[in-house]
Amino acid sequence: MIEQPKMVKICDIIDETPNVKTFFFEYAGQYEPGQFIMVWIPLNDEKPFTISYIDGNVAGITVLKRGEFTRTLHTKKKGDQIGIRGPYGMGYGFPENNAATCIVGGGIGMASIACLADMQKNTTIIQGARTMPELLFQHRFKDMKLCTDDGSFGYRGTTVDLLRELTGQHNYQKIYACGPEKMLYKIFEFCNERHIDCEVSIERYIKCGFGICGQCDCSGQRICIDGPVFNANALGKMPDFGKTAITKSGRRVSL
Repeated sequence: MIEQPKMVKICDIIDETPNVKTFFFEYAGQYEPGQFIMVWIPLNDEKPFTISYIDGNVAGITVLKRGEFTRTLHTKKKGDQIGIRGPYGMGYGFPENNAATCIVGGGIGMASIACLADMQKNTTIIQGARTMPELLFQHRFKDMKLCTDDGSFGYRGTTVDLLRELTGQHNYQKIYACGPEKMLYKIFEFCNERHIDCEVSIERYIKCGFGICGQCDCSGQRICIDGPVFNANALGKMPDFGKTAITKSGRRVSL
């Protein structure tokens, strides 16, 4: 049985950056950090988003304006309605015994791990962006380590560069990450080198959300139901990871 979208009213909107907004709405579902919901705009389209805020019965999605759907979503106001269904997919696993962890977010990927960061205690949070105005949630997390490609704020360099430095100072037992897939692949390689457990959230073009269409395939794994979060063991069996993806039109392309 196909789940129908439930219409919810936007109760608040925050401008996170010039091109990123967070939309809040009432949400009564059970949610694990890293899972996603499908968001529907009537007469437009439906797209997947992870929940970036959760507080009681209010949730939020953080949206980068980059295509027709997200441009339309950015025109919505408080009181407007959107449709949601889900959550779907596999979320992040929590470490045992309060183990030291590191959470790495690149660009809009920070939205996927924000709720996880809210729930973790013994953790380091790294966020990277191309330039300072693109950094998200700068005042949300205490002592977050920030880096920019152009050096306009924080550490000059990539999240992987900063992770390498900080790992030398801390005994991380698990690393979580979400961001551009090339970044995720480098983190996966780094964790393998250091024998550190890792989980990453992979982005693919998700069309149905529940494993029917196969549009989000990655080496036989359907991102919408087998992921979007995968551990190191699963990633090691996915030769497409970090190498190729399937476009909206169904064409396989190199990353």
